[in-house]
Amino acid sequence: MKALIVDDEKHVREGIRLLGEWEENGICEIYEAGNGEEAILLIEKFKPEIIFSDMKMPKMDGTQLLEWIKEHRPNSKTIVVTGYDDYQYMRKAIHFGSSDYLLKPVDPSILNTTLEKVVKDWKMEEEERNSKVSSTQLINEMKPVYRDRKLTQLMNSDFIKEDAYEEFGLHLSQNYTVVLVRVGGKTIEKFQGDRDLAYFTVLNIINEILLENECGIGFRYLSNKGEIVIIFWDKFTQIETLLVQIYITLKNGLGISCPIAVGIQVNNRSMLIDSYEHAKKVLLNSNILDVKERRVYMLETQPSPALRSLMAYSSSIELAIQAGEIEAFGDVIQQIIGDFTKDGYLSFQQLLHFENEYLVISRRWYKNYNISIEISDQIEKRVDIFFNQDGTFQLEEFEERIKREIVVFLKKVKRSSIQKNTNIIYNIEKYLQANFDRDVKLQEISEQFYISREYISRKFKQEFQVNISDYLISIRMKKAKSLLKNSQLRIYEIATMIGYQDDKYFRKVFKKVEGITPNEYRAEYVNK
Repeated sequence: MKALIVDDEKHVREGIRLLGEWEENGICEIYEAGNGEEAILLIEKFKPEIIFSDMKMPKMDGTQLLEWIKEHRPNSKTIVVTGYDDYQYMRKAIHFGSSDYLLKPVDPSILNTTLEKVVKDWKMEEEERNSKVSSTQLINEMKPVYRDRKLTQLMNSDFIKEDAYEEFGLHLSQNYTVVLVRVGGKTIEKFQGDRDLAYFTVLNIINEILLENECGIGFRYLSNKGEIVIIFWDKFTQIETLLVQIYITLKNGLGISCPIAVGIQVNNRSMLIDSYEHAKKVLLNSNILDVKERRVYMLETQPSPALRSLMAYSSSIELAIQAGEIEAFGDVIQQIIGDFTKDGYLSFQQLLHFENEYLVISRRWYKNYNISIEISDQIEKRVDIFFNQDGTFQLEEFEERIKREIVVFLKKVKRSSIQKNTNIIYNIEKYLQANFDRDVKLQEISEQFYISREYISRKFKQEFQVNISDYLISIRMKKAKSLLKNSQLRIYEIATMIGYQDDKYFRKVFKKVEGITPNEYRAEYVNK
């Protein structure tokens, strides 16, 4: 048996490795990973039966790893080892089928008791699984979903007994060629969003043609969304003709365009993935701007061009954003499109790379302006809608979408800026209310709020229809009238309390604003 220890702290991994009674429990191979992503690579390669995992890790945390294991390696036994005695973590661990939840620092006796138990449980379940494998049940399980899963495993070099190959529809041969068929968003739309129905229908057409020629089998490739794989074991010289037939049948019969790419020929089943990866490369490098009747791509003859980066235009984008108008983006957008589609060539891979960077830049600018954003991160779904029924990419429509999103962003920036500026002016007004009893200079306000004196003067008057000095006087006079109602306070005391050191000057300002002297106001109030 094999075990995997996943933790971003090396000393924790070493501690578990040293404390565990591995040989006593029949475990002869132990692997280590620093995060969930590394763990998945090791799980796919070595398929450990027992997996220890931390919950809080960089890149991919324990929750995401447990979810992946539950889906892809459900027979493995997982044990969570964490320093967080948190119910939410424990609930997630239980939800994704973890056998136990150990807290750091790990007690050696608890560790080994748990290890013994999960090994025993795994062996019992393995016996049950093996006992259920019979020829009758195998035939009953020969459904499309089961076949797709088993052939996907075969593509990824998982072991399958040779006598089961023909049950899956795959014939043994000295040579194989893998073909990739892309099932995009437009195809799914044709079936009202029913993805399973779309795959079922497309595969029926593909396998009907292949069955007539007894040369290959198509299946849904479960490792990647939106892909059908065909494995050819015969009639290699007729592959292009058969694929053109498949493409035209799908297009004419269903009104859909499913681009098809051919991989290299290999002479071993363990190399099927190499042929697939080559087909994927061919598909990704295909020119999506080409107007083609048949999108069947054979072996590429030229090296892939280097991907252009949208990040190279960051300074131009920043200047356009600072201008605040969509017109400022005109030249930038045209330059980017011109560079990315030089000589009328735009690969599917370049488009996906562009869209990914576009989302990264968009989120960065929304964050800079503290604006909430709701943009789907499903990149292929975002670009799929711009392919027409012939599979040609509609560049002008794509450009219009970018412009619309930029317009929305600029409007939000303006609204945010107006709101921010308004908030600052009202904060200044509160500052004056709190400091009316002293001489508040414009320079002091400028330094306090980090904006220019000219801007403060202009915006304050726009908001309150009075300049700051007059507004401060109005606050003082309002406070003075309140204090004058107290007959025990002298006029010079009131003057000092509201920020005037000279009571004569206070009397002068009060009469100018109120039309009567402080004494007259007091007498009038007392008489009332």
